[in-house]
Amino acid sequence: MIVRIMGEGQYRLADEKLDQLNSVDGDLEKAVSAGDEDAFKTAFAALLAFVRNGDRVPDDELHDSDAILPPGDSTLAEMRELISGDGLIAG
Repeated sequence: MIVRIMGEGQYRLADEKLDQLNSVDGDLEKAVSAGDEDAFKTAFAALLAFVRNGDRVPDDELHDSDAILPPGDSTLAEMRELISGDGLIAG
């Protein structure tokens, strides 16, 4: 699975990490739904850190992204507009 963080690049995550990725994404969705700023910051930082622990795809390689995350400086209000009932990561 390839995940892009906007303004930063792409990361390759092993397929067996998908359940864990969805769990971290679920925590973010709950924080955004609750409008909890502190929980949002913690959950979004955790999601970005999880993705960044994957293998960085070199900038000169082009791949379709399976998921696209907003930049790390995104606000709770911006995230509220992006998240559907399934979070940022489909599945």
